[in-house]
Amino acid sequence: MRKSKVYLRRHLMVRSEYGRLILEGVKKATIRLGVVVPKYYDEVIVHSGGKPIAKVRIVDVIYKKVSQLTDEDAKLDGFRNVDELIKALKEVYGDFSPNDTVTIIKFELIQRLDELKTCDRYYGLSPSDIARIGLRYLGDVLSDDEVKILKVLGSGLSIREAAKELYGTIERRWRIRKVVRKVADELVRRGVIRVVNKDSVGGVEGAKN
Repeated sequence: MRKSKVYLRRHLMVRSEYGRLILEGVKKATIRLGVVVPKYYDEVIVHSGGKPIAKVRIVDVIYKKVSQLTDEDAKLDGFRNVDELIKALKEVYGDFSPNDTVTIIKFELIQRLDELKTCDRYYGLSPSDIARIGLRYLGDVLSDDEVKILKVLGSGLSIREAAKELYGTIERRWRIRKVVRKVADELVRRGVIRVVNKDSVGGVEGAKN
């Protein structure tokens, strides 16, 4: 019997075909072998196909044995029945025992990130979202100072709170805004996030295919 335990933080990785099902509202859970313990429930970024595609809120976490999985569980995960689910799990994990533990993480979609359609300064993302995505995808271009700023923002602080934390005063929040805007524009330029607006937003037009 496996007794592995892993922690889920702010990022949830799924295969491309599963990402599409999440966006279509078909897949409302992810079932993982072992004990998975979410560290955060309010906002988790889902990544699929090498890009962030959605933000979800975790609404329930259930632990059970493989042998206890049902067709209902499978359908929540986007499968037709439990046999199809078991086959998919074996493709990922290899052989496992009916007595092994699985974690069912149920979630609800709170924002699609595959086609952002807003023209505000951060393309409809919060500074914390941009910080978390930027740290994951732009490590090759970020300076040490920018990484420090993004890590503070990624912890969930507002720009005002981050300025107080980093500089002891809110007067330098302009510096944090500048970094967030730079990171957001670079994410769009690289196609990490896709903006479908045709209007120019801060010098960056909607990303093209």
